Amino acid sequence: MKKIIMALGLSGALLGGSAAWAEEATSSTPKPTAVAASDAATTAASAATATPALAPAATTPAPAAKPKLDTGDTAWILISTALVLLMTIPGLALFYGGMVRKKNVLGTMAHSFIAVVIVSIVWVAIGYTLAFDTGNAFIGGFSKTMLAGITTDTLQGTIPEILFVIFQMTFAIITVAIISGSVAERMKFGAFVAFITIWVIAVYAPITHWVWGGGWLGTDGALDFAGGTVVHINSGVAGLVAAYLLGKRIGLGKESMAPHNLVLTVIGASMLWVGWFGFNGGSALGANGAAGYAVLTTQVAAAAAAISWLFVEKMIRGKGSVLGVASGAVAGLVVITPAAGYVTVSGALIMGLIGGVVCFWGTTGLKRLLKVDDSLDAFGLHAVGGIVGAILTGVFASSFIMGTKAPTDIAHQVWVQVEGVLATIAYSGILTFVILKVIDMVIGLRASNDDERMGLDLSQHGERIE
Repeated sequence: MKKIIMALGLSGALLGGSAAWAEEATSSTPKPTAVAASDAATTAASAATATPALAPAATTPAPAAKPKLDTGDTAWILISTALVLLMTIPGLALFYGGMVRKKNVLGTMAHSFIAVVIVSIVWVAIGYTLAFDTGNAFIGGFSKTMLAGITTDTLQGTIPEILFVIFQMTFAIITVAIISGSVAERMKFGAFVAFITIWVIAVYAPITHWVWGGGWLGTDGALDFAGGTVVHINSGVAGLVAAYLLGKRIGLGKESMAPHNLVLTVIGASMLWVGWFGFNGGSALGANGAAGYAVLTTQVAAAAAAISWLFVEKMIRGKGSVLGVASGAVAGLVVITPAAGYVTVSGALIMGLIGGVVCFWGTTGLKRLLKVDDSLDAFGLHAVGGIVGAILTGVFASSFIMGTKAPTDIAHQVWVQVEGVLATIAYSGILTFVILKVIDMVIGLRASNDDERMGLDLSQHGERIE
C-alpha cells in the first residue's frame, strides 16, 4: 500500500530518476574454456624423490556473447505490429461506429483515427522514453527523447529496438482509442484531442513503466503479459471518469439510442479478434512456443466468453443477441490478455467462461448501479474484464507454461495482482479527473445541447452520412 500511495504522488510532475532498468538477456553465455598453459617437460629425477610436474590449468572466461538479431522473431513482431494497429483502425473504429446513432458515426470513428495520429507523434517524442528508458520506480528518464540513441543496430532482446518502439506505440494507440467508447456522442472533438495528448504522457507512460519498463509493479512480481492493467483497466477507468464528468446524453432513457448498424460492429469485433493474436502473441517478443501458446489461449478464452455471455443473456432476456456474442468475445479477449502467456488452455477456458458472465454483469447490472452513461461500455468490458483477468492470472499462472518463473504462493501472487489493480485504478482515475477538469475550464468538454441534438458528425466535422 505504501507504494500505491507513493505512486499517487507522481500526479504533480513526471520526474526522471536514475535507477537501472534491468533488461532480460536473451542470449546464452558460452561456458568458459580451460586453456592449458604447460609446455614444460618433466626432468629426470630419483624415483624416491621425484614429484610429477603438474601444469596448472589457467581458466580464461570468454566474453559474454552479445544479443543477436533473430530474423524470425523480427518478422513475427513486424506482423504483430500491423495486427495491433488493425485493432484500432479499422477494428475499434467499426466496432464503436456501428453502435452509435447514425448522426454520430463519423465523429465516433474519428476518435479512433485521431488516436492513431496524435499518439504516433507523442510516443516517439516523449512517450517511449518515459515508459521504457532508465528512470526510477515510477517513471522513465529522458535520454531516449525523440528516440535519441536508437539506431538500426540497437536491439531489444532479439529484435531491433526501433521495432519494439512502434510495437509498443500500437498498444498506446488502442488504449487511448478505447476511452472514446465512454464519451461517444457528446464530447467535443477538440477536447478529446487535447485530452489524449496529455493523457498518454501523464497516465499511460508512467503505468507502462511500472509494469513493463522496470518500475515497481514489475519488480514486485506483478504478471501482465500483454496489458490487462496497462491497457484495459487503465483505459476503462479513464473512460468511467470521463463519462461521469461529461454527464448523460440528452434523451437517454427517453429516446431510442439503439445501434444504427450492427453489421459494422460485428465486422469490427471480428477484426479485433484477429488483431488480438498480434496483441497477445506478439507480446512474447519472439516467434516461439510462448507466442503459440498465447495465440491459442487467446482463441479459447474469446470463444468461452462468447458462449457464457450468450448463455446468461438467453437466461435473462430470452434471446442471445448478435451484439451480445460480439461483446462476449471481446470480453474474453480482454480477460485473457494479462494471462495469455502464463496459463494453460484449461486455465484460459475457465477464465473465458468467468469473464463472459462478469462482463455481462458489468455492462448491465453494474452500469445501472453506477448510474453512469458509459455509452459503449468501455468500463464494463475493458476495466471489469481487465480486473477479472489480472486477478485470475495470479490464480491460474502455471508452472507447466512458466517453468521455474511461475509463482509458488498463489495467495501472495493474487495480492500482488490486486496491488497492481488498485494502483492503476487510483492513479488513472485521479489523473484523468485532473486533466479533464483543466481542459473543461479552458475550452470545455461537452458539445452544446444544440450541437449534440444535431449530431457530432455535422456539428464537429461538417459532414454526415446520407
